[in-house]
Amino acid sequence: MLKHICVLLVSSVLALNIAPAFAAGAPASFKVGEFTFQRAEKWTWVESASAMRKAQLKVSTADGKQVTEVVFFHFGPGNGGGTSANVERWLGQFQEGRDKIDAKVQEVAVGGRKLTYVHAHGTYMSGMPGGPKTAQADTILKGAILESDEGSVFVKLTGPSGQVKGLESDFKTLVESALKK
Repeated sequence: MLKHICVLLVSSVLALNIAPAFAAGAPASFKVGEFTFQRAEKWTWVESASAMRKAQLKVSTADGKQVTEVVFFHFGPGNGGGTSANVERWLGQFQEGRDKIDAKVQEVAVGGRKLTYVHAHGTYMSGMPGGPKTAQADTILKGAILESDEGSVFVKLTGPSGQVKGLESDFKTLVESALKK
């Protein structure tokens, strides 16, 4: 009897510790660096397996065959290579040359802060730096770099072009939500 009570007590304690983790797993807003982003309901929170990724979201089609992901990076003050280096690295992640990927870079000001948007469309070479790559044809990359003295935040969206085209407005709203006060 005592053994059953102990098992029940331990199970209850574990359940109490696990339940908040699940509830906290899909925050409506989340902080990366100094910026707080507002997550749209259709964006699913993803637990990141990489310490480099400070936050990660995804949108999947109903059949789960197409997935668009948004990854947030923050390396601290003076780290991460800066805006120009990251723009070049992102554009270099395509199989085709820059002249063939509809590359666009746009600097804007939102809430008095500098924001750089990046766009590219082509065969994206997915994979970790220095590791094996997987070619993903007809992929769009949307990037945003939010500059800060506390270290810029790099936001990178990648996914199938048909799906991404329907998420462009949501991506812009997500990024700019962190700059509006």
